[in-house]
Amino acid sequence: MVSLVRCSWLSVVSLIFVVSFVGCYSFTGASVPPHLKTIAIPLFDDQSGSGEPNLREQLTNKLQESFIRDNNFKLADKRTADALLEGTITSMPNEPAVLTKGEQVTKNRLTVNVRVAYRDQKMKKQMWEKQFSRYADYDISGGPSAKQAAITTAIEQLTEDILLDTVSGW
Repeated sequence: MVSLVRCSWLSVVSLIFVVSFVGCYSFTGASVPPHLKTIAIPLFDDQSGSGEPNLREQLTNKLQESFIRDNNFKLADKRTADALLEGTITSMPNEPAVLTKGEQVTKNRLTVNVRVAYRDQKMKKQMWEKQFSRYADYDISGGPSAKQAAITTAIEQLTEDILLDTVSGW
């Protein structure tokens, strides 16, 4: 009976300890300089040669949405923003990923590669310039909608990578 009470008491204390510290640690916001409150994310350039319509709009809009949700920065115009995030889609290869017997392609791998620069406009200092790359595989029998889903997946992953590098400085 005593060990049961002791076990229950330890469980309650442990639970209170864990619950009290939930949310105390955050990966975002740790290294955003305090003087940076606003950010401009102008339309990315598309030098991929992919011919994919609205690719740059998709990436830019998704990135802006991610920054709005994250809430470390407010979006602003390029001329007045404290920080600037500019990018270029450099390539978007679409290559076979899965071959069956007889070398029949069943899945393609679509990769989106971007070059992004993050600049502190108040201090007139380049924070970083990096290459980012993400891919998604899709079943070629799915046609254009499967390819578009792969583009969307790759873009979502890219925007998370770019956001994390911008707000956490990793």
